[in-house]
Amino acid sequence: MKRSRGRPRQFDEAQALDAAGSVFWTNGFSGTSLDDLADAMGMNRPSIYGAFGDKEALYRRALQQFGSNMEAAMRQTLQAKPDVRKALASFYREALSVYLSGPQPRGCLVMSTAVTACVNHPDVQADLLGVVKTIDKSLEARFQQAIDSGELGAEFDAPARAAVAQSVLHSLSLRARAGDTKSNLNRLIRSGVELVLS
Repeated sequence: MKRSRGRPRQFDEAQALDAAGSVFWTNGFSGTSLDDLADAMGMNRPSIYGAFGDKEALYRRALQQFGSNMEAAMRQTLQAKPDVRKALASFYREALSVYLSGPQPRGCLVMSTAVTACVNHPDVQADLLGVVKTIDKSLEARFQQAIDSGELGAEFDAPARAAVAQSVLHSLSLRARAGDTKSNLNRLIRSGVELVLS
């Protein structure tokens, strides 16, 4: 009787990446150990290596999954309302709800961790730049849509304003992680929308 070679994976990949991402999100890349990851993922070290590779590879996969979820949510919120001001405010509020989730406010997984990790990890730097460009393009496309509909004037510089809009997003992330109050962050959202679209 032939024995089957190997065993099928006994874990949910998306759940394992969510668990790993949560640890990286709290502790940062350098502050996260393989033991931390193994405990959170419910996997031993050999299984982690076999499924995802080394710590950097696992981190990049967790960033990728977070980024994909973020991109889908961004598309949805930016298109949810026909009024561009309401759409941008909705986008910021949705992001803020993520930044304030968890036992302690953690900001954005990518911006809270990749900014420091990319110094010694060129592939992470490339991932970070990819996320920045994706956010820019999504915001620019929404602003261009508002220009085309006549809601924003033809002189509105969509690429430049998209970069400014993303700067507000990063400020929300940083301030949330630093422990700023929700009321202050909501005030920043209101001011940010006016700054970007005025």
